Amino acid sequence: MPAGENRGIQALGRAGVAVEAGRVYACCRNFQGGFKMKLFCMIALAAVVFPLAAGAQESKTETNPVSNAVRQSVTRFSKNMVAAADAMPADKYNFHPTPEQMTFSRLVAHMVGSNFLLCSKISGAAAPESSKVTDKDPKEKLVSALKASFDFCTETLSKVDDSNLGETLTLFGTRTASRAGAMIALTNDFADHYGMAAMYLRLNGILPPTAQPQKKD
Repeated sequence: MPAGENRGIQALGRAGVAVEAGRVYACCRNFQGGFKMKLFCMIALAAVVFPLAAGAQESKTETNPVSNAVRQSVTRFSKNMVAAADAMPADKYNFHPTPEQMTFSRLVAHMVGSNFLLCSKISGAAAPESSKVTDKDPKEKLVSALKASFDFCTETLSKVDDSNLGETLTLFGTRTASRAGAMIALTNDFADHYGMAAMYLRLNGILPPTAQPQKKD
């Protein structure tokens, strides 16, 4: 049911409660009987209002809330992470804050591999052979591969639902996790990778995509 239609029905339900309650209350107020009869009238008022109120306030439930949340995360981070990779100048792709940290190019290559692997495991669809990149590849190839990895996640996860969240998957080597666990790992990686990319950009005097001022229409 469309959200607008559902809200309309709820509004009508609330209006119906108010109208019916008003009618019964007016009847009770004008009733000329004794205390027992007025008490009976108030009980009748409760009998009318409570069922109507319960129906009007019935909570709606979402189908496949976990899978839907993951899909929303893919949509949001796809835009931000590809924009972050594109914002870093090509001559800065070898930048890393300290000798121990990975270069920006390696970070992007890692994002690509992580997206393809986890979305493949979650959905059961095989990742394309052409998906492999390395930190030695030029910026254009890395950005293109990153976009392709998100396109792969968008397409394959569109068919996933919440019916098999407890199924055990083999992720890395012998490491296993439930399908729900793999979904959490995917979204955690999005946040981790974007946070790193944003830091690398700022250290080079570049505002990350999510810190950019909103464009006015």
